[in-house]
Amino acid sequence: MLPALTYLLLLVPIAAAAAVSLAPSRTAKWIATFGSLAAFVVSLAFAWSFPGWSDGSMHPAEAGISIMPSLGISLTMGTDSVGLMLILLTTFLMPLAMIGSFTAVTEREKEYYGWFMLLEAAMVGVFLAKDAIMFYTAYEFTLVPMFFLISIFGGKDRRPASIKFFLYTFLGSVLTLSGIIYIAANYANAHGGQWTFDLAALANHCSTAMDRTTQYWVFILLMAGFAVKVPLFPVHTWLPLAHDQAPTAGSVILAGTLLKLGTYGVYRIALPTAPVGGVELDQFFAILCVIAIVNTALICWVQKDAKKLIAYSSVSHLGFCMLGLFALNPLGATGSVMYMTNHGLSTGELFLCIGMIYERYNTKNMDELGGLFKKMPVWSFFMVLFTFASLGLPGLNGFVGEFLCLMGCFIAEPGASNYPGLLGPWWALIAGSGLILAAMYLLIMLGKLVWGPLREPHGDGHGDAHGHGGAQDHGGSHATHGSTLPRDLSAREIGILVPLAIVCLAIGFYPKPMLEAITPSAEKVLAGYPALVTEYAANGSLLPATAAGSPEVAIADVVTATEPTSRTNEVNQTR
Repeated sequence: MLPALTYLLLLVPIAAAAAVSLAPSRTAKWIATFGSLAAFVVSLAFAWSFPGWSDGSMHPAEAGISIMPSLGISLTMGTDSVGLMLILLTTFLMPLAMIGSFTAVTEREKEYYGWFMLLEAAMVGVFLAKDAIMFYTAYEFTLVPMFFLISIFGGKDRRPASIKFFLYTFLGSVLTLSGIIYIAANYANAHGGQWTFDLAALANHCSTAMDRTTQYWVFILLMAGFAVKVPLFPVHTWLPLAHDQAPTAGSVILAGTLLKLGTYGVYRIALPTAPVGGVELDQFFAILCVIAIVNTALICWVQKDAKKLIAYSSVSHLGFCMLGLFALNPLGATGSVMYMTNHGLSTGELFLCIGMIYERYNTKNMDELGGLFKKMPVWSFFMVLFTFASLGLPGLNGFVGEFLCLMGCFIAEPGASNYPGLLGPWWALIAGSGLILAAMYLLIMLGKLVWGPLREPHGDGHGDAHGHGGAQDHGGSHATHGSTLPRDLSAREIGILVPLAIVCLAIGFYPKPMLEAITPSAEKVLAGYPALVTEYAANGSLLPATAAGSPEVAIADVVTATEPTSRTNEVNQTR
């Protein structure tokens, strides 16, 4: 049964996309909604039948199609508990995003809903991939639907936003592909020309058979693409613009799932494949994480646009997520996976709430909106709840992952018994300052939007300025349908937010099942790290001092090679 469900996870959204393209435009939203709901039901059935919740194993064992046997290329599928949680997150958010678009998009609906269905299939494909070619194909294909969704249905700066999004993520991914191909070629050379792109086989070969200097550079190549997708400082500048210009559903899926492709890639591929690089560059990437946490939190503090504030907060929050991974212990890695899921829920919820007021007022400017509790008490309740979830209030979903990431960082000292690390209390303290900054900017946002005197554009509650060009041209037309929406949330909008609120409360009050499912997988990913970290702490490096290919030797070789030429040129000039 599990192999059949595996195929259905991919085929259902693809079939929905095909049906959307063939059916009349007026039925597109209903086909996409029922198609995404069907995919969610399939994912629930897959989760119910999944036997690997407690041991971190991959299932199903055999599901896929051989494409080019001579090169070892096959579309093999399977996942573990971590990948399955992200599949459930994807299929849970997609129907809510589709229902949330009913009034926001009224033109070119076939394109809009069709691209979303293809995007869902590609994201699920990433989390199901056991083969590097399938992983990379699905990983890269996600760029295409999101590019068109931003460039057609986004705001007035939608075209530069979509181009920047595409170029950043595509160019980074090319470097990741080069790293994967290098490992596969090295594997073929070591196995008599037999190629494979199986992720487990490549990870085992690179971590055990390739020399340490090569692992170092392979880790850099792999991280080049994943760091852009997360995104990690300083390659994060594409994200705030993409979020700000994307339609509401696009921002929900971008924050909820698409960014998790980067963190999942680090967890599933980079860390287990090249552990020497992971240890050698651990503190470097931890520094980038801390900068992302603090720097973007300060940027959030001065934002006037509510959607931009939430966009920048994603960079700060994902800094915590990545810091948990680079703690190099199961506690931090478990917290990181929890953070992946919880950030997708809480930030996606905030984008939905901001989108709902944008449909009514055509502005996200906090200087033009305020005191909405007086007019929209139901919306205000959900906005406060989801803001506290994003803030990490105990009892809500955001607290668990955030706490575990910082705790994993805190105990990641060289002298730790089971899983020594290279960070420690000072790293956790500096990163923890981001929590204080987050409380400041999120509560300031609440104070402006929810409390205080009522402020509305033009004083009528349905201003017709500040609209997104893309929305007005391509189906948003908020100024037209804003007057048809009720003053507070409609039953449809409440129906979107209630399931999200229930999940946030459930995870916050009882995270134990998720923690027990994640920990075995995290232990497998980090199995090779304790010995390497201990060696690094004792010697200061894992790289041989005179290794061919090391930066110092490479520079020396270049200088030596160029000296004779330089001297010959000098003699010729003298003559």
